[in-house]
Amino acid sequence: MSRALVVTAKGEPGRLLEIDDEEFFEGSGGPGAVDIEVLHSSVNYKDGLALTGRPGVVREWPLIPGIDIVGRVTASRSARFEPNDLVVLNGDGIGEHRHGGLATHARVRPDALIQLPSGLTPEHTAAVGTAGFTAMIAVLALQDARVLPEDGEVLVTGAAGGVGSVAVSLLAGRGYTVVASSGRASTEGDYLRALGAARVIEREPLGSPGKPLQSQAWAGAIDSAGSHTLANVLAQTNYGGTVVACGLAQGGDLPASVMPFILRAVTLTGANSVEAPLALRERAWTALASELDLDALDSMTTTIGLDEVLPTAERILAGQVRGRTVVTPSR
Repeated sequence: MSRALVVTAKGEPGRLLEIDDEEFFEGSGGPGAVDIEVLHSSVNYKDGLALTGRPGVVREWPLIPGIDIVGRVTASRSARFEPNDLVVLNGDGIGEHRHGGLATHARVRPDALIQLPSGLTPEHTAAVGTAGFTAMIAVLALQDARVLPEDGEVLVTGAAGGVGSVAVSLLAGRGYTVVASSGRASTEGDYLRALGAARVIEREPLGSPGKPLQSQAWAGAIDSAGSHTLANVLAQTNYGGTVVACGLAQGGDLPASVMPFILRAVTLTGANSVEAPLALRERAWTALASELDLDALDSMTTTIGLDEVLPTAERILAGQVRGRTVVTPSR
């Protein structure tokens, strides 16, 4: 038997239930399925949507949300893993159409599962989670686009959130001059500067409709807001700069024009942690293990138990949670 947060029907919020593992996980994971004792998971914005019954995330019912799993293998039908291996899984459809990590046990397919990165504890790996994994993919995208620290300031929107917090820390560690944009700049400014932000600015007017082409300000950017924020960031990006889109907290629309692309050769690319191939997963986690400031990670992390997840989900959607929230099911 396991304890699990389960969304039982479309539009319904999650409930904490006792489940029979063999019955509930029957057919999960496919022929190479790996059984895991979940040591830690986390609460992300997407989990908040799933747990509160909002549309757009959960696509099958009943479903255990939780897009992060850090745990210990208890049984494996895959040649890549053995019992007692410490593993991590982010995205890959868990918490959406495959059972996720907000439970004491999980059964997953092995395709996107990787060994715990050397040098990281399970707790730190969960604190990084999909948010930090996405942030690292975004940082690597800027690197691959040859956006260099000497090129100018790099903007991070939604900077006090999970993706933004880790992105600020990673970019600062690489020598970039980071400007952090947040709707909570007045209350989270000290926190963001401690992570490495050179400047902290208010979310407005980035979040309001703006001109299709504006004064150049950013060598590059990592945006987790979408909508008008992303449109304004593109309009303010320097000639030849790159913007990495990795979220839609403001909205999934993009009310922009082609001006930044055809007049300033701006590049818009994406960071997709759900479908990331195995090679990119291993590259990103290797970089995280070598570059993370663990003290900074600790400063942005709160740990809760399964009993505390549902109220946290409401708070994360209301923009009242900063940094990372780790879930320890045994707590």
